[in-house]
Amino acid sequence: MEMRHMEVSGNGKGLPGANDPHVLEVVRQAHEELRQLMRQRADIMKRIGTVKQTIVGLANLFGDEVLNEELLELVDRKTNGRQPGFTKACRMVLMEAQRPLTAREVCEQIQVRIPPVLSRHKDPLASVTTVLNRLVEYGEARAIVRDNGRRAWQWVSDPGEAVETPRHGLARA
Repeated sequence: MEMRHMEVSGNGKGLPGANDPHVLEVVRQAHEELRQLMRQRADIMKRIGTVKQTIVGLANLFGDEVLNEELLELVDRKTNGRQPGFTKACRMVLMEAQRPLTAREVCEQIQVRIPPVLSRHKDPLASVTTVLNRLVEYGEARAIVRDNGRRAWQWVSDPGEAVETPRHGLARA
């Protein structure tokens, strides 16, 4: 991405240093580093999701007793009275789902598992939709369009799966 000088003030004068090639180079390098770090963060979030999903799967097969206290907390399965946050609840529902879910289905699952999380939201469906879209931005989930035209979200369990291929009669969003 090429950095270009733009006049910043309304009086027609640019800020001091805005034409300085050294300043522009520092900004360009900082921009590139930020882009690289954002890509790394997305990769790390996907990997964390994969590992969490593996642990959740093992706990589903062998029972939560195979997990220590710290691990239970890390995968949002600890029952210490503390409710997981809204985003964590959405993650948990998607991770444990066997198929892509609509925002309404995610809401229903949260309502069944941890109702107080939804009660704090004026419009729970809109809040869930917002969180699900953020999880797509983070690379943790993908949005797809069902045959009926409705959007659904699915946990990305493997970074290599980030590109959706149609399956289960679903098309890519």
